[in-house]
Amino acid sequence: MRLARGWLALLLVLAGLCAASPSQAHAVDSVSVSVTELTPGRFLLKWQANSPSLEDLLRSSVEFPAPCRVEGAHLECGAAGLAGTVAFPGLEGTLAHVMVDIEWRDGTRLLRSLTAGAPQVVVYPGRGAGLAFVWPVATDYTELGVEHILTGFDHLLFVIALTLLVRAGKPLIVTITAFTLAHSASLAATVLGLVHVASPPVEATIALSIVLVCAEALGPAESLARKAPWLVAFAFGLLHGLGFASALLEIGLPAAHVPLALLFFNVGVELGQLGVVALVLGVAALSARAGLRKAWFRPGLLYAMGSIAAAWSLERVAAVFGH
Repeated sequence: MRLARGWLALLLVLAGLCAASPSQAHAVDSVSVSVTELTPGRFLLKWQANSPSLEDLLRSSVEFPAPCRVEGAHLECGAAGLAGTVAFPGLEGTLAHVMVDIEWRDGTRLLRSLTAGAPQVVVYPGRGAGLAFVWPVATDYTELGVEHILTGFDHLLFVIALTLLVRAGKPLIVTITAFTLAHSASLAATVLGLVHVASPPVEATIALSIVLVCAEALGPAESLARKAPWLVAFAFGLLHGLGFASALLEIGLPAAHVPLALLFFNVGVELGQLGVVALVLGVAALSARAGLRKAWFRPGLLYAMGSIAAAWSLERVAAVFGH
């Protein structure tokens, strides 16, 4: 009871601090480029920017794949179509980002945000290109999967919380496998159009799932989550898969290669996930040697993550009812 009261008090204090601290936004130069197919192989180019000088720089340096060529407001690619690498070398040395939005006549769309660290996007060839598309799709979507798990902080905290709940050994392997199977299934079902769930309730529940797992990791060993962590991981994995799907659909999928892109996005998520688990176990082992685990390290980390997730929960639940 004392632990529960302390946990609740800490959550309320942190939530109040988060609510009282307005976030500060910093303006960043941005450019959007829309490339819309008018007829087979012929595209309309539209540029929008909050910095005319940056737009001029990017217009003059953008590199489209051969045999595409810019003719006024149009991009002429001929029978080969738009397939290959679109690069913006003018981004080098800047903090700007470019939003590339390519839309074909059949409704297929590719949406990607580029920066100096990643100044190019691969536009995949169609089915008639044989195996030429396999490598670029595999590498691009594996990288996107790793990036999503490492920069999707709610998913990241959930994986860390699961690892701290189960600790190590066979139960951890079973738990992480259950989480992977569940989020892979719901991700595929959503992307393929078999399931549709509104994003705000999903995001709110994902945040609440972190709070629950952190609380269970701090609680008694007799709880369901401690006795059958794989069951909890599977149930919440279905929700996290819906969150992955929302991000993947925003990025865009090559219509001719959806199964391949989906497979390798999952591979990337799993690689990032295993890397996080390995890191947590390594840090836990080092903290145990230093005598920190029992004293404050593990519970302190769980309290911190649970508190952050609680603040997210309040914000996201408010967003659900705000709509």
